[in-house]
Amino acid sequence: MRSIYDLSLKDLENYLLENGFKPFHGKQIFRWLYDKRIEDFEQMSDISKKMIEKLKEDFEIRQLQIKDLQESKDGTKKFLFEMEDGSLVESVMMIFEYGYSACLSSQVGCNMGCSFCASGLLKKQRDLKAGEIVLQALHIQKELDKSVKRLGNIVVMGTGEPFDNYDNVMKALSIINDPYGLEIGSRHISISTCGIVPGIRRFAQENLQYNLAISLHAPNDELRDSLMPVNRAYPLAELMEALKEYAQINNRRLTFEYLLLKGVNDSEKEVKKIRNLLKGLNAYINLIPYNKVSEKDFETSSDENALRFYDLLKKAGVAVTLRQKKGDDIDAACGQLRANHLK
Repeated sequence: MRSIYDLSLKDLENYLLENGFKPFHGKQIFRWLYDKRIEDFEQMSDISKKMIEKLKEDFEIRQLQIKDLQESKDGTKKFLFEMEDGSLVESVMMIFEYGYSACLSSQVGCNMGCSFCASGLLKKQRDLKAGEIVLQALHIQKELDKSVKRLGNIVVMGTGEPFDNYDNVMKALSIINDPYGLEIGSRHISISTCGIVPGIRRFAQENLQYNLAISLHAPNDELRDSLMPVNRAYPLAELMEALKEYAQINNRRLTFEYLLLKGVNDSEKEVKKIRNLLKGLNAYINLIPYNKVSEKDFETSSDENALRFYDLLKKAGVAVTLRQKKGDDIDAACGQLRANHLK
């Protein structure tokens, strides 16, 4: 039976109309699901018995099962969720000065094969459905409900490549963004891609206000080829051309994510290359401390070197931020908790 969370508001309104009900009831049902966060159709007190019976006949109010939960000393929580078919998926809740943020996965496993990433330790089994992506955010919000806190930011940056599961990701985000859904503003939603050029071009035409982030991690093809196999399919020149088209159409600021890998991409010689690569773009680079993965040989830059790299970029005229370390005392790297659990 289908999950009710797979339906956008428009889907639900069409379903009601096709079954002889008034479509405006879709907004009421959405409020029960995402505002009241009920877990049983019978709790919808202003919905007719006939409509409830029809909903129960066609849909389930599915919930995710927590297989494991780790909490860092900085408040970061990492959830290992079990899907209905037994698949395991990770999500992370992080606390920043601007509020609570959820990092969501888009696939079970990942085929991108980035050499530093725990997600690629286990190959992609399947795409997540829209409702399975939504439920990650909804469950994290339910955790925050316990302390009367609100989830304010969404990043699709967990396991999987969002643009390799384009339709489900976009539908999920439309539900998360919907005023009758989780009501998280477009500018508080970010999609992170490793550089799937056709997905970027398709996304550019959507004219949505979501933020686009690009996992860069290297400023030249030779190094990026060794770190990220996707670069062999879509090298930097092609990627940057697509991003320039996106920026021209949408007039949105781009984020480039850059993991600081000790002795690999964190020296002064990379600074000039980054400056030249980003020249003319409304963009900034977000430096991210690397969370060590035991199966990988990479180490994170020291705090001292990370600050030096940050200062060099600033002096070179590059807009740059340095992300706080989050969850480095738990299995915080993407895919790490799932991989360890399956081992």
